Amino acid sequence: MSNTKTPQPNTPQDEVYLPSAEIIAQANVPNPEAARKEASDNLEAYWARRANELEWYKKWDTVLDDSNKPFYQWYVGGKTNIVLNALDRHVKTWRRNKLALIWEGEKGDVRTFSYHALNREVCKFANVLKSMGVSKGDRVTIYMPRIPETVIAMLATAKIGAVHSVVYGGFSVEALHGRIEDSESKVIITADGGNMNGKKIELKKIVDEALQRTAAPENVVVVKHLGSDVTMEAGRDYWYHELMNLPLTRNGLRCETEVMDAEDPLFILYTSGTTGKPKAILHTHGGYSVGIHATLKDVFDLKEEDRWWCTADPGWITGHSYIVYAPLIAGATSFMYEGAPTFPYPDRWWTMIEKYGITVFYSTPTAIRGLMRFGPSWPNRHDLSSLRLLGSVGEPINPEAWRWFHKNIGKEKCPIMDTWWQTETGMFMLSPMPVMKLKPGSATKPLPGIEADVVNEEGISVADGEEGFLVLKNPWPAMMRTIFKDPERYVSTYWTKFPNMYFVGDSARRDKDGYFWIIGRVDDVIKVSGYRLGTAEIESAFVSHQSVAEAAVIGLPHELKGVAIHAYVILKSGHEGNEQLVEDLRKHIAHELGPIAKPEKIEFVKVLPKTRSGKIMRRVLKARAQGMSEGDISTLEE
Repeated sequence: MSNTKTPQPNTPQDEVYLPSAEIIAQANVPNPEAARKEASDNLEAYWARRANELEWYKKWDTVLDDSNKPFYQWYVGGKTNIVLNALDRHVKTWRRNKLALIWEGEKGDVRTFSYHALNREVCKFANVLKSMGVSKGDRVTIYMPRIPETVIAMLATAKIGAVHSVVYGGFSVEALHGRIEDSESKVIITADGGNMNGKKIELKKIVDEALQRTAAPENVVVVKHLGSDVTMEAGRDYWYHELMNLPLTRNGLRCETEVMDAEDPLFILYTSGTTGKPKAILHTHGGYSVGIHATLKDVFDLKEEDRWWCTADPGWITGHSYIVYAPLIAGATSFMYEGAPTFPYPDRWWTMIEKYGITVFYSTPTAIRGLMRFGPSWPNRHDLSSLRLLGSVGEPINPEAWRWFHKNIGKEKCPIMDTWWQTETGMFMLSPMPVMKLKPGSATKPLPGIEADVVNEEGISVADGEEGFLVLKNPWPAMMRTIFKDPERYVSTYWTKFPNMYFVGDSARRDKDGYFWIIGRVDDVIKVSGYRLGTAEIESAFVSHQSVAEAAVIGLPHELKGVAIHAYVILKSGHEGNEQLVEDLRKHIAHELGPIAKPEKIEFVKVLPKTRSGKIMRRVLKARAQGMSEGDISTLEE
C-alpha cells in the first residue's frame, strides 16, 4: 500500500491509499467495476453464476422469485444444505486432511480439527440431537463460550435440518430466557463456563436461572470446558462428552445430511429492536450460502494457503457468516480464540498472529481503539509479516483508528477491508475489494449485485456530500426472509418507510467518487462496541429494579467503545439516588442483559422529556448531554 498525500490530509474523503502491484496481481476480482456491471446488466444471471460455484443436490428452477414482495425467495426449487458445502464436499477431496479449525483457549491450550475430524464430530453430535428427538424445523438454542463445540453444535443442528438460535455468551439471564421462550427451543446446548479476561463465566448457572422462568426445554446438553462443579438436573441435563461416547453415537459416525429446500430455515438470530422484544431474524440455507461465500471470496481474496482469523463471537452474525459458515464453504483454515485480546498482556492477538501465521485478520473498530491505548510498542515486538489483508466490522471505523491499524498492524502494506452490513443482510453489502483505492473511514462502494443509495425523507436521492437515509434498492441472496413468527413486523420495520426499498436504519452520505460514509443509527438502537442493544430492552431492565419508576437511555460518543450508554432514571418515592444505588443499578443491568449493557453513566432526574403521547424524546436528552440545539420541541409535554 502506498499513501497518496493530498493538500487536505485532515479531510478523510481526500486521503487515499492505493494497493500494491502484488495485491493487484493476485486479486480474485481484478476489476470490481466490471463485476458490478455484470450484476447490474443481469442480476439473476450474476447470482446464478455465483451459485454455480457451490454444489447442489438439485439445481433451482428460478433464481429469484419477487412475486410476493418483500418476501423474496432465491433459488426456488433448489435442494441443498449448508453443510453439503461446508463439510460434505470437502471430505471427498484432498481437503479432508486440511486444517479446518485451529483453536486456542485463553489459558493457552490448543486444539485443531481437519475437515475430516470436524465432520466426524459434527456427525456424532448430529446423531446425539436426533436421539433426543430433534428433527427438521425444530429450534435448538446454543449458549456457549467461544470454543470448538459451538461450531460443532451449529453445524450438527444445520445438518439434520433443525434451526439454531445462538445466544451470545455475554448475555445474561433475562436476555437468554426471552430468546429461549420466543424460539420455543427443544434443546439447549451450553457449557459449564468459559474463560474471559482471566475470569470464569459460569454459563450453566445462567441457563439454570433462565429455565426457572420458562417452560423448560426437554434436554440441556453441557460441555465440560472449565471442569467446574455445576448442578445437573437428572432427566434434563446431560454431559456432552458422555453423549458423544455412547455406543449409539459412536456406532453412527456417519450421519446423512438432510436434503433441504433452498428456502428452508437455517437459523434465527435475535437482534435488538427500537421498541418491544428483540427481533428473531430468519435466514435460509440456499441464498445465505451463496451470498456469504461470494462476499468472503471477493472481499478477503481468500486463497487455499490462507489462515483466516475473524475475532468475532459465533453468537453474532459476523460469527455465523464469517467464522463458521463462509470460511468452511470456501475450504479455508480458520483460527478461533476463546478469550480477551489483552489477556494476560496487550499483545495476545499479535502473539497469536505470529505463532499461527495468520494471513487475513478481521476485527472491530472497538478492539482496535482499545489496543491503540497501549501504543505501538506491543505489536512492534512481533513479526506480523504473515499478514496480507486486514478487515473491520461492526461499526464505522474512525480514520484515526484506521490509520493506526494500517501502520502498526498492516505495516503499511495490508489493505483494510472496511465492511458494512447487518444481521438482517447476512453478508457484506458495502465494502472495498483489495484492488480498490481506500479512504480511511469509508466502506467504499456497494458490492456487485447490491444497489445502495442515500435518500431524503421523500425517498429521493440526495446530492453528493449530503446526509440522508441509507437504503438498498434490490434484493440479494443472503437477505433475511422474515422475522420469526412476526412477518408483519418484518414489513413494517424494513419495507414501509420507502416503497420498494429496504430501509437500513443508518444515516450516510456519498462523496464525489461514489464512496459511502456511514454516519450512524437513525433509530433508537444503541451500538456499543459493535453490539446492538435496544433502548426498550435496557429501559425495561432498569424498571425491573425495585427502586426505579422510569428510565431512558441514550448512546453518547465514547473514545474506546465508540458509543457508551448513558441512563436517566426516575426513582420511586422513598428511594434516594446515591453512588451505592448507581453501582447496584449497573450490576442489575449486567445481570439482566449482560456486561455489555452496563451504563457508562447514570443520572437521577425528576422528569424525562416526553411527547404528549408519552414517547420519550431521546434526541432531546442526547442534545442536552452534548450541549447542542434541541431542535423542534413543540411536541414536548413539559
